[in-house]
Amino acid sequence: MAGNQMSADSKRTIAVFFTALVIVSGFFDFMAVHYKGGSYNVMWSVTIATLLAFWITRRDLRTLGWGWGPWRYQWMAFLIPLAYCAIGYALIWAKGWGGFYNPDFAVQLRGKYGLTGWSDSAVLGYVLPLTAFLGMPGSLSSALGEEIGWRGFLVPELAKSMTFSKVVLISGVIWGAYHLPLILLGTYHNNSSNALPFAGQLVMFFTVIMSASVIIAYLRLKSGSLWSAAVFHASHNLFVQTIFNPITIQYPNTPKYVDELGLVLPLTMLPVAVYFFVKGRREFGVIAVGQSMQAVCPAIIDDGFESGSPSSIR
Repeated sequence: MAGNQMSADSKRTIAVFFTALVIVSGFFDFMAVHYKGGSYNVMWSVTIATLLAFWITRRDLRTLGWGWGPWRYQWMAFLIPLAYCAIGYALIWAKGWGGFYNPDFAVQLRGKYGLTGWSDSAVLGYVLPLTAFLGMPGSLSSALGEEIGWRGFLVPELAKSMTFSKVVLISGVIWGAYHLPLILLGTYHNNSSNALPFAGQLVMFFTVIMSASVIIAYLRLKSGSLWSAAVFHASHNLFVQTIFNPITIQYPNTPKYVDELGLVLPLTMLPVAVYFFVKGRREFGVIAVGQSMQAVCPAIIDDGFESGSPSSIR
């Protein structure tokens, strides 16, 4: 590859991928909006599009980054969402925008796990750490549906010919646009009169998406593994949806502050994203990420970022 020009093979594969994605995700979006098909199938439409693109262009599926990669990046992928969620929701509770803790949530958990006679604190102290780890496989089952395509294929493909800044900008905008049908036409927004106006929810959601895109792209490119992306995505969804939202007492104005559509979580993620954006620009430089990685690790070849292949599990 000369300079920073995208190869003809990359252009063709990306074009086939997006053509397949529009068709497949369009169908599942329609089913989700009109027939309550849910978002699970929509998430897996990204993987279906990737598999179709690789089949049509005769790409090797092993280049998607199936190897586990260094453990430290997987732990970062798990712990970073926990950290910004904990900070964001601690601020919500401290400011009185929401309360800690929701006793109904403790009652629900006590009944679900058969913990009759346990105090609320004992129930939460037992179930929440359990959920953080044992809930990951279920959360991964949906997050992986997106990440095989977005960060298994698209991010490293763009990185072959683009700088880190361009990779995170383009992949983030595309990832946000992919969610728009369910936001604009479906139920992926908060209809509460106490929530932010719809335009504000949209701004907050795109702040989350762009912030996550920076962090995930950095972890994916450093680890050589799509699992870093999948673990981050699953961890974020698990902590927000299964732990921090349910444990928060809902006051009249709470919808303005909680979740991905409220004020606090997006603005808590933003400085984390800025840190990784600066770190990525410094570490990958101003040339294409693929070229930068080859300069420090010649074993990483142009077609596939093979540090993530099955033979390099560490």
